[in-house]
Amino acid sequence: MTTSPNTPGESPVAAAPLRLALHETPDHLDGAWWPRSRVLATEAAQLVDQFPASVGRINRLLFSRPDWDDGATNGQGLRRIQAGRGPVKVGSFPRDDTHLMVLSMANGRRLRLVVVPSDTDQAEGERRMRAVATHSAHGGTDPDWARAHHESPGH
Repeated sequence: MTTSPNTPGESPVAAAPLRLALHETPDHLDGAWWPRSRVLATEAAQLVDQFPASVGRINRLLFSRPDWDDGATNGQGLRRIQAGRGPVKVGSFPRDDTHLMVLSMANGRRLRLVVVPSDTDQAEGERRMRAVATHSAHGGTDPDWARAHHESPGH
């Protein structure tokens, strides 16, 4: 059996392409992100490391705890993730269920991504990603998906 060395922050999931759709002219949402699992430490590291350089560098992430299995330990929200480029601060809203990931960029800009649940089937996930990328609208059927268009986690 042959194994390959991993660099810090790299995981088997990190090798998969990032499922990210950014809206050309942001309205209320800037895009959608469809992680492959509910493991924030792995998925957020992939988002940071594979985020398009042309859009900018992510400095901090704010997340909705209910979206992730590892968003909190002993009632305390995760405070840092280890990306391939190094540690990145993260924050959370304990009871926020808007399914949003707020990215604070190095240039001071904030981007809001709706998080498509990782267990969404392929056809529905692709439909949701297209809906946000082309219209900055959800077009989803579940209440949280529709509501996220009008809400934002607190600052």
